[in-house]
Amino acid sequence: MCRRYVSPDQVSIDQEFDLVRSEWEFSANFNVAPTDAVPTIRVIDDQPDTALLKWGFGDPVTYIVPVEKLNLVATDRGLLARGQRCIIPALGFYEWRVNASGSKQPFYVHVEDQDVFGFAGFWERESCVIITLPANAVMAEVDNTEKRMPAILTRDMRDVWLYGSPVNAAPALAPYDGDRLVAYPVGPGVNSPGNNDETLIEPLEANAD
Repeated sequence: MCRRYVSPDQVSIDQEFDLVRSEWEFSANFNVAPTDAVPTIRVIDDQPDTALLKWGFGDPVTYIVPVEKLNLVATDRGLLARGQRCIIPALGFYEWRVNASGSKQPFYVHVEDQDVFGFAGFWERESCVIITLPANAVMAEVDNTEKRMPAILTRDMRDVWLYGSPVNAAPALAPYDGDRLVAYPVGPGVNSPGNNDETLIEPLEANAD
């Protein structure tokens, strides 16, 4: 489902997305939660624009939008048609597997062929949301109840998502190649939004040593 993720620092985002003279400054966030301010890349007047936006629309907060409902629910009706698209940079994200006992094991998932990647999202006013898709085989093993995953953009679809017509941008919303995803269990520290450091993404075996 993607309700927590890891956000890169300002320098990493600027370098990966070729941003020139960006006016933001922030550190990496290893436990981004809904309502946090998150770095976002969007287009205004046909020019790239950067902003720190609240992750989530409305109250109660809607922080993800299923691709199947893009034109059905009130909070995002017509977003694709209106072109309010954005990229939300990330290093990886967390998902929870439900064990046979009913307990939940957190996993960290990242993209093997992009050190810094981007979620496909929408923005309105001072807020943004991430689009989710049906899970690929790898993510279905991790998110074994809802079987969802965030929409991760390939490098060649970034500009298409930001600048393309709705028809051309729609194919960007496809499950990422499972062979290029790396998923492994991590410790329970991520369960608390108050925890925020790079030890959260260490493999569980490393945390246990």
